[in-house]
Amino acid sequence: MLLSASGAGEETVLAIAIDDAITPSSDDLLQQAIEEADDRGCQALLVILDTPGGGLQETMEILRLIEETELPVIAYVYPQGSTAWSAGTMILISSDLAAMAPHTIIGSAQPVRLSPTGGTEPINDTKTTNAIVALIEEKARRHGRNATAAREFVLSNLNLNAEEALSYGVIEQVSTDPEALLAAIDGLTVKNRTLETAGAKIVYFEPPVRLWLLQLLSDPMISGLLMLIGLYALIFGISNPGIGAEVFGLICLALGLIGTGFDVNIGAIFLILLGMGLIVAELHSHSFGLLGLAGLICIVAGSILLAPVGYPQWYYPGSYQRSMAVMFVVPSLIMGIFFALAIYKVAQARLRRPFNAGPAGEEAEALDRLDLKGHVLYNGEYWVAEAVEVVEAGEKVVVVEKDGSLLRVRRR
Repeated sequence: MLLSASGAGEETVLAIAIDDAITPSSDDLLQQAIEEADDRGCQALLVILDTPGGGLQETMEILRLIEETELPVIAYVYPQGSTAWSAGTMILISSDLAAMAPHTIIGSAQPVRLSPTGGTEPINDTKTTNAIVALIEEKARRHGRNATAAREFVLSNLNLNAEEALSYGVIEQVSTDPEALLAAIDGLTVKNRTLETAGAKIVYFEPPVRLWLLQLLSDPMISGLLMLIGLYALIFGISNPGIGAEVFGLICLALGLIGTGFDVNIGAIFLILLGMGLIVAELHSHSFGLLGLAGLICIVAGSILLAPVGYPQWYYPGSYQRSMAVMFVVPSLIMGIFFALAIYKVAQARLRRPFNAGPAGEEAEALDRLDLKGHVLYNGEYWVAEAVEVVEAGEKVVVVEKDGSLLRVRRR
């Protein structure tokens, strides 16, 4: 089976799209794509770039992954009209083969930082700038590309279109689409491997649920909002105990920390434990399901994030990982439905008017003449009674209903 799988993958290229800001989840996506391509026995990994850039630490990790894998990595700015600025340019120059589609742009790699107003401002610190220049120049020289242009990408925010990048020796190919690119590079030797990519089947990488959720949380705007909302909710909850805002704040802070690069496994375990604690607290509180719902959300999110992505010896394909995520999530949902039903029944019982069967149908004795109203003896107690007909003293009556301290009766 292994031999047949390897043979089937000889003319296959795995493609992964980095079409947004480069975040910590981008590293996980690329690493998982490399593992899948190795497992399939693919000819190469095609990284399709359309990005405004991203974090320097995340970009450095991507460069390390490209450097260490024995699989040829082809970076391709696509489709037409796309850009690979800043970190995207560094990834392109560091790839084993660099290509662009017509009418695409690369460049503007000067490092920037976020300003207090939410915008960006350039970093003019020579220590940082010189380090990035040395890195991108060395990557360009290693792959036989124009080191001077690479330097100017950082120092003067040089921008090049596809034709200019090809003429300056920054890239090797200009191709209109992935199929044309694979046909053009067929027969080239990359990392001691001769590519057989003409007519190769392109398989697009599908991230598992865990990585999809990480990608969502890693968006700088989303993770920043989660941290901000969580902080204010925690402060509000501590100053106004009993509302549950502090629980909501803890959840937001945990998700925000995971999005900013905090260890995913620790964050996932924390969410699961927090969810279990909230569900236990729901059983001893009167929150009408708010704590239970929050606990259920924590358990589901933590279970998805904790679902294994892969191990060094074994590769779990995306479909299997999705199945494992379902195995985690479905029991949580079933438990959630159970708690929702239980909470609904409890709420019904709490909101229902008090029921008292009362003395209806039981006998009493008229103490005086009941001409509509009078008194009766019931269970050794004197009660005011109202009869639907005249009842003489000493006659037995039957209680029809009780209205507060009044008994409505009729002759037996």
